[in-house]
Amino acid sequence: MAAPPQPLSVCKPLAAIQPPAVGTVRRPSSDVTTVQLPEGPLPNGRFPRRVPVRQILCLLPLLLVVAVAVQHWSVLAEGFGHLREAEWPWLLAAIGATCLTWVAAAFTRQGAVVDRLPRRRLLATQFAAGSANHLLPTGLGASAVNLRFMSVCGVPLARSSAALALYLLAECVARVGLLVTLLLVFPGALRFGALLPEGAVGPLLAVVGAVVVVAGAVLAFVRRLRTAALAFVRTALGELRSVHTRPSRALALWGGSLAFPALQAAGLVLVGQALGLSVPPVHMAVAYLAATVAVALVPTPGGIGSVEAALIVALVAAGGPAAVATAVVLAYRIITVWLPLLPGALTLGALVRLKVI
Repeated sequence: MAAPPQPLSVCKPLAAIQPPAVGTVRRPSSDVTTVQLPEGPLPNGRFPRRVPVRQILCLLPLLLVVAVAVQHWSVLAEGFGHLREAEWPWLLAAIGATCLTWVAAAFTRQGAVVDRLPRRRLLATQFAAGSANHLLPTGLGASAVNLRFMSVCGVPLARSSAALALYLLAECVARVGLLVTLLLVFPGALRFGALLPEGAVGPLLAVVGAVVVVAGAVLAFVRRLRTAALAFVRTALGELRSVHTRPSRALALWGGSLAFPALQAAGLVLVGQALGLSVPPVHMAVAYLAATVAVALVPTPGGIGSVEAALIVALVAAGGPAAVATAVVLAYRIITVWLPLLPGALTLGALVRLKVI
């Protein structure tokens, strides 16, 4: 007997795959399993290596501190020797004034940008930026640290660069304005003839004029650079208007800019009092401001070397004995540069490791 015929099966056409809706996230199917490829050599026979960039950046400040300390070891030894001979109450006051300079810098940084920055991290960044500023050419280390910090806080690069330029402008205007005001009130505080060698004013003005002419020619003939410069100026002016529409930001910007050089000058005055420098306090403040304005054009790491020389010359021009002026300057630089250098480098490494900067 023949087997009964099997029923025919009808194949249904496959439904078309619907594309996902706009804005939805495509999820992998549950049937798909993730396979982890075994680690092995690359086609060229070499194994892949990861460069520990962040770990290297954490250790780099410490290595730079050691290198700078070894290079200036004689200055360090002499400076600590003068500190042992000083009156400690004045030195403690000088240390307090130095600590307040980081607070003033934090206020100025916050005042230069409309966005609200986290206060504690901002203050720690200024302490670390001070150390970076002494390890790299003047202004470069602190600028790089603060640019990175603002970028991590979500401020676009164009606006953070504009805020940095606004900070530098406000600090320069405040420092020069404070110097001019003190000179107008105390015209005999400083003998400028002793600060510059005879016949040095003409060549100095010629160099400044040549730099201005070259910069203008480059901007005039290089179109791409001119376009970038004009865009930056527009962004900076916009940031300037935005900051000054908020009184709290404007007060922080200009108040911090004035407090920063005033506290630095106060630190030198206090060290001078601790070592018995026979120069009036106001004259010492004028000497400090004049020396720092003059040395701002010298691109040395943190002004190390050039600041000491300029301060000694300025204090002697203000009427102080050369030996005592040298002792005051060395002790002052120990307090403001060398003592915070290692803790600042450790803070910088910690901020890099924690991805704050």
